[in-house]
Amino acid sequence: MSSIDLLNKIKEDIISSLPKDSEITSVEFEGPEISIYSKNPDIIGEENQSVREVARQMRKRIVIRSDPSIRMDTQEAADTIQSIVPAEAEITNIFFDDNLGDVIVEAKKPGIVIGKEGKNLKSIRKQSFWRPDVIRTPPLKSKTVDLVRGMIKKEKEDQKQILIQIGERIHRPQVFNNSNIKLTFLGGFKEVGRSCIYAQTDESNVLLDCGLNVGNPNDLFPFLDIKDFCLEDLDAVIITHAHLDHSGLVPFLYKYEYNGPTYCTLPTKHLMTMLQLDYVNLTEKDGRVPPYSRRDVKNTVLHTYPISYGKVIDIAPDIKLTLHNSGHIIGSAMAHLHFGSGEHNLVYTGDYKFQKSRLLDVANAKFPRLETLITESTYGGSQDNIPSRIESEKRFISVINKTIDKGGKLLVPVLAVGRAQEIIVQLEDFISREMIKRVPVYIDGLIAEATAIHTTHPDFLNSDLRELIFHQQKNPFMSEIFTTVGSSDAREEIINGGPCIILATSGMLQGGPSLGYLKGLAEDENSTLLFVGYQVEGTLGKRIQKGYREFVVKLANGKGLPIKINMNVQTISGFSGHSSRSQIISFIRKVNPKPDRIIVNHGEASKCVSLAALIHKRLKIETKAPLNKETIIL
Repeated sequence: MSSIDLLNKIKEDIISSLPKDSEITSVEFEGPEISIYSKNPDIIGEENQSVREVARQMRKRIVIRSDPSIRMDTQEAADTIQSIVPAEAEITNIFFDDNLGDVIVEAKKPGIVIGKEGKNLKSIRKQSFWRPDVIRTPPLKSKTVDLVRGMIKKEKEDQKQILIQIGERIHRPQVFNNSNIKLTFLGGFKEVGRSCIYAQTDESNVLLDCGLNVGNPNDLFPFLDIKDFCLEDLDAVIITHAHLDHSGLVPFLYKYEYNGPTYCTLPTKHLMTMLQLDYVNLTEKDGRVPPYSRRDVKNTVLHTYPISYGKVIDIAPDIKLTLHNSGHIIGSAMAHLHFGSGEHNLVYTGDYKFQKSRLLDVANAKFPRLETLITESTYGGSQDNIPSRIESEKRFISVINKTIDKGGKLLVPVLAVGRAQEIIVQLEDFISREMIKRVPVYIDGLIAEATAIHTTHPDFLNSDLRELIFHQQKNPFMSEIFTTVGSSDAREEIINGGPCIILATSGMLQGGPSLGYLKGLAEDENSTLLFVGYQVEGTLGKRIQKGYREFVVKLANGKGLPIKINMNVQTISGFSGHSSRSQIISFIRKVNPKPDRIIVNHGEASKCVSLAALIHKRLKIETKAPLNKETIIL
């Protein structure tokens, strides 16, 4: 059966299952969903019982949308929404998605927009025929979020065609009924960086992550040149989180004419767009040619389909995907792949934290079915004893106060996403409770923009932080103690000024403002360089951690100037977004159901092997720590 025949059959089945007065105008594949367009206002809306029953029987995601011909003009619809919603809701923005028939209402008090038992939303839908979605107005404006929304609005016709093409590929007739599954490891195995896994069945081909090796420019890319890999045959790319070692090479795929979907959470979509654009900028500033252009990043945005935690979607005729919270950074996810009719279920953890942090809830450990688990091992070595968060915070306070008492400055290199926001929340708490002396706290690099994206997605933060922000009216990200820095003159003043705390990117001292601060402060014995995140092998940060106390700065004339580090160098590993060795074991013990097989990745070779041996010994589960380019048949 061809895709056209299958679509016609689905349309016929849907029409025959719905009331005769449904006034269906079209049925279309739009990404992983099947969209039914209707002129009948009585059946428009996902709560329709008839539609739910059809979706259950067909095991497909089906949504009813209003036919464009009956929707209000956008300006008239906006005026109607303003008239329905009380002024005290403080609506700040209304924007329309013409492709999906959705209207996003941004307000400071979303509960008032919704109304009692959803009364206002029902009125909006009934009067305008647009499906309302309400979000809280973020306290910080994000340029990236506005950029992404602008791209989608400007290219709405192209994106509509993209959705239809993706939908037709997902819902194509299934040729093979068996479930031969193999995994080929293209990056991130017995190493940290360029994470990439190629999952194949007889029917479909999927990439799990596609990252860059930020610590080793000589092995920058995953092994996409293997014989079996073909972009034309690729059905989907799944990105677990935004860090460049997991998402940094996705635009490269679109540069070489991949035209399929990329799946991730909405925060990941925004954050990876920010980081990919920044990577292009930094590469060009360094005088190197980036592997992709800004146009390729834009193409990635148009092809990226965001999904929520727990939402099951079809990504191929024989594969369903569900994302679950991984607790690593905002929007980070574990990917659950359901093959065939349930013959095999795979969970790829990506990076995860099996402990609640100040930002996020603990990683999910419960899945509907599970046979194979792929776990990270960043801190999986026998010597990796990560202290508790309470112990780490006490030490952090001590390091800050000792540095300030000496009249020095504390330089904390951080990744823009994750550790930066964790440290911001801690510092605001420490200063407000007078646990550390009040000194200027400077934020430099992409941290401010990444923090703005965090405030755009408060539902992905943990309940304690949401309670603090929404009910206690205390937003640590908005505290007056933080000053954003963005010029070389300001940095020079900070270096020559008094005691302070500096949070700056990059987190591994591979460039960016953190390296500039290090150059200016390196010889100051009263100042402290504090590492709070993982340092990849080969980076300057890792070399300093190992004891190197000299690095070379390239001058304008091309010559190198050696600089000695007299600063006090400290590492606090308890703030990491990765699980410790004991947390990984605890996670695997609590994973439900218990997997038949565990594959270990994302760690130095010795750590992968050591963790795999420990899991096998303690938990009596089959384990493997494969190499890059190795293939395993499931």
